[in-house]
Amino acid sequence: MQFVRYNSGDSTAWGVQTDETIHSLAGLPQGEPSVEDLTNPSYLSKVATLVEHGSLTQLAVDDVSLLAPVPDPGKIICAGLNYRDHAEEQDEEIPENPILFSKASTTVTNPGNPIVHPGNDEEVDYEVELGVVVGRTAKDIEPEEVDDHVAGYTVLNDVSGRAAQFSDGQYFRGKSYDTFSPMGPTLVAGDDIDPNSLDVELRVNDEVKQSSNTHQFIFDVQDLLSYISKSMTLEPGDVISTGTPGGVGIFREPVDLLEPGDVCEAEIEAIGTLTNPVVSK
Repeated sequence: MQFVRYNSGDSTAWGVQTDETIHSLAGLPQGEPSVEDLTNPSYLSKVATLVEHGSLTQLAVDDVSLLAPVPDPGKIICAGLNYRDHAEEQDEEIPENPILFSKASTTVTNPGNPIVHPGNDEEVDYEVELGVVVGRTAKDIEPEEVDDHVAGYTVLNDVSGRAAQFSDGQYFRGKSYDTFSPMGPTLVAGDDIDPNSLDVELRVNDEVKQSSNTHQFIFDVQDLLSYISKSMTLEPGDVISTGTPGGVGIFREPVDLLEPGDVCEAEIEAIGTLTNPVVSK
C-alpha cells in the first residue's frame, strides 16, 4: 500500500493512495498510524480491507498537498558509493564496507516544495535515492531480521552542494543545506515491494539524467541496515538513504548542475515521482 501524509485545508493527516484517490485514515478509532504500525501485519491487513471496501473517507489527490512521510527524522543516514554504475563513473574501487555519512534532519522538504539554491557559487547536484524508513528499534540485527524492522520505502533526492563538499573534504555541510532532502510522495509498506529490484530514474526539465535499478546495489537493503545497526541503534522514524546511481551532474562532461528555474523529478518504481522546482535563495 502507498501510505501518504497530506494537508487538506488546515489539517494534516495520513491516508492510503490508490490511483488518484486518497483514503483518509484520520477517522480510525485508534488514530492515525505511527511508523511502528506499518510494521504490524494485522494493522496493514485491517487498513487494506477498509480501502478495498471503500469504508474510508475519500479525497482526490489533486485536492490535497502531499507531505514528506517523515517530516522530522531522528537520523538521516546515507550510503555513499552504493551503486556499481556510480562507482564506475568515478573510477572508484568497489568498497569492502558501506561508506556512511549523515544529513541534517532540517533538510527535509515536501513533494512540490522548492529546492532552494544557496547561491554563493555553490554547485547544486541531484541524486535520486531509495529511502528506507525504520519502523522498529534495531540494534545488532542480522540481514534476515531487517525486513521486520522496516516501516516502508520512499523516494529521497539527496541534493548536494558539491563546492562545500569538496572544499570541506567531507559530506555534512554540503549535504545539509535547508531543503536538500525532498522526500515522498508516498511511503510503501515494507512487504509490498522488493527494494533490491526497483527501477530508479531522475529527470531535470524532462531530460533523463539518471536511470538504473536497485539491483545495482553494492550492499542491498538488508546488508546495509544490518551493518549500520552493528554500530548504532536505529530508531522508529530514522531514514536510511541507500545511495544514488550513475549520472550525477558533477561527473558529467560537461558538468551539468541544478540552477534556479529547473524542475527535478525523482522517480522510483511502485513508489511514485517526487517533483521539486529549483529556486534562488
